[in-house]
Amino acid sequence: MRWTRCPRLAVGVVAASALWFPPPAQAAPPPDGGLTDLVNPFIGTQNEGNTFPGASVPFGMVQLSPDTGHRTGYDYTGKRIRGFSLVHLSGVGCAIGGDLPVLPTTGDVTETDYAKYATTFSHAHEQASPGYYRVGLDNGVRAELTATERTGVQRYTFPATGKANVLLNAGQSLHRNVSSTVEILDDRTVRTTITGSGFCRSTRPYTVHTLTRFDRPFTAHGTWYQDSLTPGARRSSGPGRNGAYVTFDTTKDRTVEATTALSYVDARGAEVNLAAARAGSFAQAREAARRAWEDRLGTVRVQGGSATRRAAFYSSLYRSFLAPNIGSDADGRYTGWDQRIHRESGFRYYQNWSLWDTYRTQSQLLSLLAPREARDMAISVLKVDEEGGWLPKWGYGPVETNIMSGDPVTPYLTNAYQQGLLKGYEERAYRALKKNADGVPPADTMYTGREANREYLAHGFAPYVKGRPYAKTGDSDYHHGGSVTLEYALSDAMLAQMARGLGHQADAARYAARSRNYRNVFDPSTGFFRARDASGAFAGPADPARSEGFHEGTAWQYQWLVPQDLRGMIGLIGGEKAAGDRLDAFFAYDRLMKDPVKTTREVWVHGPYAYYNADKYNPQNEPDLIAPYTYLSTGQPWKTTDVVHAALTLFTDGPTGMTGNDDLGTMSAWHVLSSIGIFPVQPGYRTWGLTTPVFERVDLTLDKAYYPGGRLTVTAPGTSDARRYIQGVHIDGRSYERTFVTTDTLRRSGRLDFTVGARPSGWGTAPDAAPPTLR
Repeated sequence: MRWTRCPRLAVGVVAASALWFPPPAQAAPPPDGGLTDLVNPFIGTQNEGNTFPGASVPFGMVQLSPDTGHRTGYDYTGKRIRGFSLVHLSGVGCAIGGDLPVLPTTGDVTETDYAKYATTFSHAHEQASPGYYRVGLDNGVRAELTATERTGVQRYTFPATGKANVLLNAGQSLHRNVSSTVEILDDRTVRTTITGSGFCRSTRPYTVHTLTRFDRPFTAHGTWYQDSLTPGARRSSGPGRNGAYVTFDTTKDRTVEATTALSYVDARGAEVNLAAARAGSFAQAREAARRAWEDRLGTVRVQGGSATRRAAFYSSLYRSFLAPNIGSDADGRYTGWDQRIHRESGFRYYQNWSLWDTYRTQSQLLSLLAPREARDMAISVLKVDEEGGWLPKWGYGPVETNIMSGDPVTPYLTNAYQQGLLKGYEERAYRALKKNADGVPPADTMYTGREANREYLAHGFAPYVKGRPYAKTGDSDYHHGGSVTLEYALSDAMLAQMARGLGHQADAARYAARSRNYRNVFDPSTGFFRARDASGAFAGPADPARSEGFHEGTAWQYQWLVPQDLRGMIGLIGGEKAAGDRLDAFFAYDRLMKDPVKTTREVWVHGPYAYYNADKYNPQNEPDLIAPYTYLSTGQPWKTTDVVHAALTLFTDGPTGMTGNDDLGTMSAWHVLSSIGIFPVQPGYRTWGLTTPVFERVDLTLDKAYYPGGRLTVTAPGTSDARRYIQGVHIDGRSYERTFVTTDTLRRSGRLDFTVGARPSGWGTAPDAAPPTLR
């Protein structure tokens, strides 16, 4: 019999031993185990990875997970659980979700604040695996959680008592709870309506509806508002603390099960979702969730590598499939960004768009491994424009938050186009992207879009205006003019390629010319990018490590964010030799070669939110995700392998196994793709850079509707830390000398074989081996 793993508490490395606890006898894993046994949902729950250990299914609407008081839900160092709530986004950096925390208690109900009635727990009595979470609370109750697509399923095992309570707190969430209503409909059913807002600086409200049905009648009930408890009451409403409690007699039958459905549409939607779930017993729902995860993880099969490396890999693959999330109800209705009810037709509607993050890695991974879902996700983004009036930047539920800067939606959608996901929607997508690229959203809308676009189009750069008042909630492009110019130019490059592919040649030439605007923020006196103020003068300190006007980074960390024209950028700073020297300094390459583990942890990483005042690579944040692959364009591809493999050591099998926010699977997808040996070096286009895989064999099962061969096998016999350098590459048996492949190559090919050795070789060093310049 296999045992469910408890997380190892480790800082930077994996502990030498592990603790194991048997799962409940009635829900044991299968005798032969499975890929879900390799996944550790506790990875990233400490040191601001901001992941959650609770239960969800792939892309599910519900993420039922414990909240310990951390702003994004769960912190491994926490000692008290306030409740098990329905909504958690994996790896976000601001307080969000936490709707309807539910907690089992015993005895009299006397407190209404979840920070006061929270109960302590121990990790020794805690377990998690994909689709399942269990904890023994110190109040004597064992709580178990699982999920379906639109419901969270709970099982509570109480001590023998006549006062076994379940508290349903409609008035407290991780972010700002605006108002709530709770209604006890009958002796098994509780309904809530919750309106919240406040993700980062967003004030736009959204509403969720829930319906909870218990498997047996409760014997007593009541409600509370603020500090006032009203036994026997059936309804409570208002801002502030607001909730209901139900009580069971567990002197004979100690188990209580409940299913909670969620809807972003209305109360009827929650009823429809509850009826459609057909969860059955808790054990049946848990097994269905496990099977869903086995099927999803089974699209990638690896051989070789250590047990720790496989566990970290599959845990990252798991997190890559947690979002975006289903936004429609089982009857096909959803709330659009015009706040009206719509019905999906020919696609499934998704929501939650951390685009500044996901456009660089996670969207490409999903286009490869989950193209049907990725297609529907892209169409959902188009629906935001069609129904709400503009394309999104960072969407939560049915509202725009305007978090982060630049124009991330363009490479997100052009990637979908380049991967063949927008068939039948190409021109609709292009029209929306053209409107976004050439304009600014109206002042009376909730969107900021390309906020600095007027200046960018007139002068070729987005100005840095320090302290400029926010025009709308969220972030302002004017506060980050240096990096925003680079982001706009990258998006222009990708839109130019889409325009050319659709036959819009004049537009293609115009956008391609704009893609060179990155040169307008290059300061020849420093040799680095530098923000410019509204007058055109370079602004902020000349020291690139102390630069201003770069979002979550410095000029050092943004210097390689020119994937459309790396050769042009290399020319600006003096050619390949100068670029290679600067890359070596950036990655502390000499120190890295002497002690890679120490260098990654002491030179690269300085804390989960240490974004500024640095001249070194920051592997834990988005601006640097492509940077290790820049060596592919300087004739030194083996150094890409050195840097990537060192960065991969930051992903370990413990709560601190991530170095910063996962950002809806962005960092996890970087880990997965870099481990396989293919990486999207031009996000928004179809170019995949090559580096040495960390596994001897990876078998990818691909959707034949998008990849006719249905399978891609990547091999690297003998790959290891000591034998990590590419000696040669063969595609379907034919020698291949370039450092990149295209999506078309992946579609046609069945095998990608790497020959590796202990020393760098001449592979990939020819002038035409580098990824192309996009013109």
